[in-house]
Amino acid sequence: MKAKTKGHLAALFCAFVWGTTFISTKVLLETIGPVEILFYRFLLGYGALWIAYPKRFSPDKRSHELYFLGAGITGVTIYYLCENVALTYTLASNVSIIVSTAPFFTAVLAWVFLKDEKLRARFFVGFLVALVGVSMVTFNGKAVVKVNPLGDFLAITAAVVWAAYSVIVRKMSLLGYPVAASTRRIFFYGIIFMIPLLGPMGFKGDIRLLLGEPVCLGNMIFLGICAGALCFAAWNYAVDVLGAVVSSNYIYAVPVITVAASMVVLKEPITVMGAAGMVLTIAGLAVSAKQ
Repeated sequence: MKAKTKGHLAALFCAFVWGTTFISTKVLLETIGPVEILFYRFLLGYGALWIAYPKRFSPDKRSHELYFLGAGITGVTIYYLCENVALTYTLASNVSIIVSTAPFFTAVLAWVFLKDEKLRARFFVGFLVALVGVSMVTFNGKAVVKVNPLGDFLAITAAVVWAAYSVIVRKMSLLGYPVAASTRRIFFYGIIFMIPLLGPMGFKGDIRLLLGEPVCLGNMIFLGICAGALCFAAWNYAVDVLGAVVSSNYIYAVPVITVAASMVVLKEPITVMGAAGMVLTIAGLAVSAKQ
């Protein structure tokens, strides 16, 4: 199998898993708070990455450490913090649509900071088609539009921060470090910068609530190991092989998979508008991702 094919499959795998994480999160929220979910998720992922790569690792140069630090702050701490807080101020539909603009910001930042990433007309065409599709999927026939400046601003910040993370990871990939080791170090910095925020965000830390419920523990393992360690490693691989711009296009598929998972698992209905939006989103992704 060609490397680029593996890269596309890795990015698609991430989109599929991240699109289904809301189910696990919804189950966990009945027992523990969102900040506990976030912290335990990445702590568990960090442990899993140690098992996957049980060797001490440090960058060859001190200057390289800044890449890992920057990736940890952007892709783990700030992104998830902004997204989670945004959901408390604005509608989930707003956050879903706004965060889906991450590929656009990725393309702009890649064009500025990466010499091998080029902007093509098909990318912008695909972006517009996919964004319309994501909007239709998100609203799913429900005409609910409500602007909240703070919440929407945090969602935009999350999209920009994820774009920055993808660009940093792309530059890191050129250094030739093992993916598992790099991802583990990214998680380390993400957790370190997350710790000072736990108190102000109401972290309770009662792990007995998690361990006492097998269903909750299973969902946390899914979030930490599969959606955390495995997906971040797979995403970093996809960015390495495909580039930041092409791999970021798979973000469009996340809302589509979320709606599809809701329909199958939670028996939530989908309208004609939602189905049409799925088709448009996939079409936009195909146009943008074509190299």
